[in-house]
Amino acid sequence: MPHYLIQAAYTPEAVQALVKNPHSRTEVVRSAVEHMGGKLVGNWASFGDYDTIVIVEMPTNVDAAAIALAVAGGGSCKAVKTTPLLSTEEALEAIKRAGSTGYKPVAASAAGAK
Repeated sequence: MPHYLIQAAYTPEAVQALVKNPHSRTEVVRSAVEHMGGKLVGNWASFGDYDTIVIVEMPTNVDAAAIALAVAGGGSCKAVKTTPLLSTEEALEAIKRAGSTGYKPVAASAAGAK
């Protein structure tokens, strides 16, 4: 099953609510992911642009998008970013295929135009 990295930044109101009533969101997230046929691999709090990081396995891109849209539309997050993740084997296959795409970079096109 494909893996996805979901990063979310809470709104100030959501942070205030968590400070007032500290609790884990893990089971809420797990339930929603499993409802869509996926699996919660792990979740972490983080510093920087995003407050929480979640890794999930989801059956399809559509299912991953549905989870991301539900989180974004819930009103507790000011930003949600979803990144599809490739296994090492998938990345290696992509690297191998890259040479046979027929793509010509701008520099190669400009050099041939002289």
